[in-house]
Amino acid sequence: MKENHYIHHIAKDILQWMPLARFEGEVIIVDRPEQVNEAMDYLNRQNTIGVDTESRPSFKRGVHYPTALVQIATEERCYLFRLTHIGLPQALADLFANPRICKVGLAFRDDLNGLRRRRDFKPKNCIDLQSIVGKYGILDLGLQKIFAICFEKKISKSQQLTNWENSHLTPEQARYASTDAWATLLIYKDLLSTKPLPPHEAEALRRAELERQQQHQQEIIALREQASLSTQNQTT
Repeated sequence: MKENHYIHHIAKDILQWMPLARFEGEVIIVDRPEQVNEAMDYLNRQNTIGVDTESRPSFKRGVHYPTALVQIATEERCYLFRLTHIGLPQALADLFANPRICKVGLAFRDDLNGLRRRRDFKPKNCIDLQSIVGKYGILDLGLQKIFAICFEKKISKSQQLTNWENSHLTPEQARYASTDAWATLLIYKDLLSTKPLPPHEAEALRRAELERQQQHQQEIIALREQASLSTQNQTT
């Protein structure tokens, strides 16, 4: 097991200078029911898989769209299940309920809730990276930053706001979607091969980060109040 050399935070201006990483394995789009069994035969043989989902972006408050795509990756292959075409197959729901196979995601509860609105299941052995990175001293919670901390490379977010309900996925969309699922898997494996911090150190970091966030929020509130008073003085 390797020593823990993770930094706690990484700045956006450092990210932009990092080399780009993307999934270079096989991408298989599943948009017909007859393709599901072959995909599940492969995935059900795995021990650990990376998962992500995509939905059509909404630009109006209170408007949300159903999960359009679920990506499931190994290090060599990624399946893109187009739920707008095939729904959520029972075999895929069973995968998320299978306690033998470890499913790794980020902000995973939201993804699972979106999937369960299409077909209900009881998630088992589903691990959210955001719930474990703190044990290793990583305080950033976004996928791009966590990946950069682990591998000193960045993953692109350029396709994040594209329409995932389009009749056809572009090669750029497919590669982007695959990369996110693959990245969660790589991060998890890297964490498992690294020594976690002693619990008291991890807890001290967590508390310090919470205090920093609270202080930052108080500063924002103070600045807003100051700006509001300044505006009122100018109008009177």
